[in-house]
Amino acid sequence: METLPTVLLKPGEADRIVAGHPWVYANEIQRLTQQITDGELVQVKDSRQRLLGVGFFNSKSKIYVRVLSPERIETGEQFFEDRIRAALAIRQKYLPHAGSFRVINAESDFLSGLIVDKYEDVLVVQISSLGMDKRKPQIVAALQKVFSPRAILERSDVASRKFEGLTESNEVLFGEPVQKVSVNLNGLKFETDLVAGHKTGMYLDQQVNYQAVSPFAKGGQVLDCFSFLGGFGLHAARAGAAHVHLLDQSADAIEASKRNATTNGLADKCSFEAINVFDWLKANTAVKPHEKVIPRFDLIILDPPSFTRNRASVPDALRGYKEIHLRALKLLKVGGTLATFCCSHHVSTELFQDTLLSAAFDTRRVLRRVATYSQSPDHPVIPMIPETEYLKGFALEVVR
Repeated sequence: METLPTVLLKPGEADRIVAGHPWVYANEIQRLTQQITDGELVQVKDSRQRLLGVGFFNSKSKIYVRVLSPERIETGEQFFEDRIRAALAIRQKYLPHAGSFRVINAESDFLSGLIVDKYEDVLVVQISSLGMDKRKPQIVAALQKVFSPRAILERSDVASRKFEGLTESNEVLFGEPVQKVSVNLNGLKFETDLVAGHKTGMYLDQQVNYQAVSPFAKGGQVLDCFSFLGGFGLHAARAGAAHVHLLDQSADAIEASKRNATTNGLADKCSFEAINVFDWLKANTAVKPHEKVIPRFDLIILDPPSFTRNRASVPDALRGYKEIHLRALKLLKVGGTLATFCCSHHVSTELFQDTLLSAAFDTRRVLRRVATYSQSPDHPVIPMIPETEYLKGFALEVVR
């Protein structure tokens, strides 16, 4: 194995890397032993010249090195095949019956900058780092070998690529172009647009939670806010809800969820509305002075998109979270359940719970927590890498 260029860290900067976090920042580096080409494989050593690991280098990024392994490796097709098979084994262990799931979740699977989602027999790749981008042919070859897919698409349209000196890349990497597929989640079929849909097509990180929340719907009136393709709403309808009303600002998403309801034989239990959810909640909790809102729902689901992309916007995000919880609680019957989620890494579980409890205080509701949720196991959480844990949620019953 050839000698790699060396990145030497400053004294006291090695502990986080030793513990398993893959990112080395520019301000942690003491010096480079030679000129390094961006995207090249390098070895990282501490100030006493002890090897910490190897990874991809990029001087254009705030993350100068993305560590791949604590040992020396070669990053050819076999390396990616081995990592992909190891990640697949985790999914087969914890989601044994799933046909659609996230195969590679970047840092969670020790492949920083690479995401691969499986939608039945089609794979969608999203690359956000230069080192991975330069090894796209090896990644595609390994994916073909492991999965034999009908097609492999690339949806590398994330904003973070520009911080790596990369432009957007959306193309067919293997096979014929595919736009829409029918994705099976927990026995329900969802029409998914792999070209224009959210993320790489849909939100696979809620797959387990769709099923987990659905029993609260039995026999009740359900409101599914930020419904997108109808994941929570259609699972609730199948679980025996008397009626489900789905809200989403996107008219295209509402039309898709209507088609999904029809496909799954659930249209007669559902109604749909393309509207800003904040506006709907405000209009449906507006009363005259000395009047009270009449609660009419047995289950309300709040699964909004992230309200914050950075720490600076957290206060504004918390105001948004409090607003939707305050109004939702006014619409919930005593004994009803609020299933609520936050997908921002920058809002901790504790802060999220404090915000919804503040809304409960303002509405004079007392809540009993009956379940706690996280992201589906195809989005593994590595505690030493806090960035891998972002989705949190609760089911809370209204006591009074």
